[in-house]
Amino acid sequence: MTAPAQAALRRTMEKESRTTRFCLICNYISRIIEPLTSRCSKFRFKPLANQIQEERLLEICEKENLKYTKESIAELVRVSEGDLRKAITFLQSAARLNIDKEITERAVLEIAGVVPLKMIDHLLQICFTGTFEKLEVAVRNMVDEGYAATQILSQLHESIIEQDLSDKQKSAITEKMAVVSKCLSDGADEYLQMLSLCSVIMQHASQNN
Repeated sequence: MTAPAQAALRRTMEKESRTTRFCLICNYISRIIEPLTSRCSKFRFKPLANQIQEERLLEICEKENLKYTKESIAELVRVSEGDLRKAITFLQSAARLNIDKEITERAVLEIAGVVPLKMIDHLLQICFTGTFEKLEVAVRNMVDEGYAATQILSQLHESIIEQDLSDKQKSAITEKMAVVSKCLSDGADEYLQMLSLCSVIMQHASQNN
């Protein structure tokens, strides 16, 4: 919700407080304006364990008579990152996409908008050994394919941690990732932000060559 919409909600909450109780669910409490947070009791929930998510998803599949593979359930757990609500939403979308068919790992990946690992690896390879011109093309292609910049950022973070870089280099890159994440949440241009991040990765990766 935008700040003006939240301000309007504040007035509604004040007016209807005697007869109505409001429950606000969010991922980033910092995005909720202070007049609203001050009127609410805050409950913070940790990500659910993988086993708990898997058991719940299997229960849903059984009751809804859904066909699935073991790999698809494991992938649902992985891409939801402890958010059962997200996992159930992905499962529902995959079921609608594959009516009367088996829900596969590939279908889950498409629904979740996960970037194929080969594309992430290709992007990092250009950052490590390519030119800026090739980097521009690779980033543009990923954005044009419809992959969310936040998803690319998340997967890049996982890959960078596994790279053969010094702690100082990883620290500088992840610090830039934090800045890019904040800019994206504020509505910045996805292409420019990803290009900026990849340029920093290229800069630090060149120090190893």
